[in-house]
Amino acid sequence: MDQKKELWLVRLSSAIRTALACTIVGCTTLYGPPPVRRLLEYPAFSYVTTILIVSDATLGDSLRGCWNVFYAILQVMTLSILGLWVIGPARFTNGLAALAVAVSASVVALPESSNLMCKRIAFGNLVIVYVGTVVHGAETGIVMHPIHVTSSTALGAMASVLAMLLPYPRLANCEVRKARRSYTERLEHFRDAISASGNITACNFISEAKSLSGAAAKLLQSIKTNQEGMLWERPQVRFFKPHCINSVKKLQDMEISIRGMDIALAYFPLVPVDEELKRVLTQQISLKLEKAKSSAHCNATIARETMRNENLLTISASLQGLPASFLQYCMKLLLDNSPISEDPDCTDGKTQKTDATEWKFVSIWWVVRPTKKNLVFAFKCSLSLGLAVFFGLTYTKENGYWAGLTIAISFVTGRHATFTLANARAQGTAMGSVYGVLCSFIFQRFEYLEFLPLLPWIVFSCFLMHSRMYGQAGGISAVIGALLILGRDHYGPPSQFAIARITEAIIGLICFIIVETLFNPSRAATLAKSQLPQSLRALRDCIVISPGQEKEPASNTPPLREKHRHLKSCLGQLEKFIIEAVSEPNFWFLPFHGVCYRKILESLLRMEALLLIVAQTTKNLSPILESSRITVVNLQERMNKDIQDLKPKVGSKLESLLKSLEKITPSKLEKQEKYVPCDIELGKYGNEEVDSITRSFLRHSELLDDSIAPERNEELLKGQMIFQYNCLAFCMSSLMKEAIRIENEVKELVKWENPS
Repeated sequence: MDQKKELWLVRLSSAIRTALACTIVGCTTLYGPPPVRRLLEYPAFSYVTTILIVSDATLGDSLRGCWNVFYAILQVMTLSILGLWVIGPARFTNGLAALAVAVSASVVALPESSNLMCKRIAFGNLVIVYVGTVVHGAETGIVMHPIHVTSSTALGAMASVLAMLLPYPRLANCEVRKARRSYTERLEHFRDAISASGNITACNFISEAKSLSGAAAKLLQSIKTNQEGMLWERPQVRFFKPHCINSVKKLQDMEISIRGMDIALAYFPLVPVDEELKRVLTQQISLKLEKAKSSAHCNATIARETMRNENLLTISASLQGLPASFLQYCMKLLLDNSPISEDPDCTDGKTQKTDATEWKFVSIWWVVRPTKKNLVFAFKCSLSLGLAVFFGLTYTKENGYWAGLTIAISFVTGRHATFTLANARAQGTAMGSVYGVLCSFIFQRFEYLEFLPLLPWIVFSCFLMHSRMYGQAGGISAVIGALLILGRDHYGPPSQFAIARITEAIIGLICFIIVETLFNPSRAATLAKSQLPQSLRALRDCIVISPGQEKEPASNTPPLREKHRHLKSCLGQLEKFIIEAVSEPNFWFLPFHGVCYRKILESLLRMEALLLIVAQTTKNLSPILESSRITVVNLQERMNKDIQDLKPKVGSKLESLLKSLEKITPSKLEKQEKYVPCDIELGKYGNEEVDSITRSFLRHSELLDDSIAPERNEELLKGQMIFQYNCLAFCMSSLMKEAIRIENEVKELVKWENPS
């Protein structure tokens, strides 16, 4: 209940600040001095700019938004004055206006460095300038007309900053600290689950922790965004920007350790845990929580010494004791802040120094360089806007702005759910317009009070932005639809204007859908089907390379860390395709089996985390084996042999899964041999393989224990080695279990796609 209340208060605060910013714009455009009102001839775009900047923003975000507006104004003034001077306002026709918008939009969209919000605002300004030139004809001023447009945009940016300052500033630094506290709440549930007296209570705490795990990615993204805002709130922090990046990286490493703890805790309600181990783990989690929630650093040395001393008490070389050992090992990685997500050796100090001295030249090249991705994005934006402006002016000249403006403020780079977003924008525009018409009818005798009904609608629309049905696209369209009717005057009959604007918006969305479909003809469901085998191949490549081989890779073989990066990229793409495919309509296609794909993705993400922990474990264990004075006969070779024995077993499963997935493609159905997966529904085959792998590791761990002479007084070092070796055994057995789970889900997926 506290989390729901806090979330509700955060959204309410954002809605109130949005309403405050719109109130500032409304009071300035409706009741400001006459010279100011004459300068602000396009108050509609003032509201649009305000909504784009203020939504879920901090003070740093609004300052960055102001910079984007300033950059967009420079681009628009340069391009529009040049275009009006070359062509002449009197010669502008529907086709010339569309062509001018298309050419100018391609110039704006081409630079890699400019922010997406900057491009959206520039697109909107260009549409207003050139459509307004067609509407006013020869009376259009070559310089004053762009100034009127950009002045309205600047008013929206200034209102956004004022709204972030009143009644007190909403700082990005505070939001980062809140997100970090929320990020560490899972550790509290883990601690409560470990110290719980009953299995039912422990299961409840574990399920609560898993529910928070789903929001971890959003919290990480929020922290990244707010750290960019921190750079604008405190410009001197820009010199220490790498520290902000390292802070995010530490949280990513922390996420891998927490995911490992999550895997281990799945066994805890079924496996009895020693009371002494409970005490140690609870103490260690409390230390990490104290360090994470306070700005002052804990005494990490004492924490590590506690870990070393307690390791000897918690070692258990049995199948039942492996989850507890692995949980404590993940806790050790968490306390030591181990760089799990990326090998520190991959960063060369010389390269860092070179990059630091030549960052200016790199920045200049980053601004001017054209990439294939940018060229496609620029051509897509120019074609969409050109068509929308042309057909919008053809339908009605006076309201021809809205066809182009509807899509100008909604462009995104990369793929997205086109039909879903277009549907949300259309519904939001209709709802906002109807609300504005009804309020105009109710307050027709009190025109000076028409702005008041906007305030509750703005608050409602801000909550609408966080809904699954409408999202940000629908919420922004809903609030803009009402603002354009109630927030401006001299627009004619409200109902007539609302119908004309809805029609123009539909024209723009149709052009948007057609162009997006031409550039991205493949459905997200199809891409998810093709991305899943690629992810399995990337996973197979990570398993095929032995952890001991990344030091001296072959000339044509990428090192292990490159394989991990490729796997992470593949899984990220798969997750995006799954989210898009679930939200998109099916039309006449077979429904997308989103539940099965999500289960496969969860298993793949767990295997990714386990592989990273395996790489970290072997990296920590190898120097101990090489530098210790303990007489260990071929233990390093035995460890590598265990891993090598695992590779064909997991690799053969992945190969069979890849063959099975090819059955989803109808063209390959006839060429494919009949694939009959193992009978894992009974669980015998999988459990026998997993147990054999685990027992092999445990036997070698016992050999290590027997090979150490007790008179050498090296019990502490022996405990550390056995401890890490047992954790390696747990990782390997868990990898096999996840492979079996994926095999079961793939079997269901193949049946879904090919019922015959």
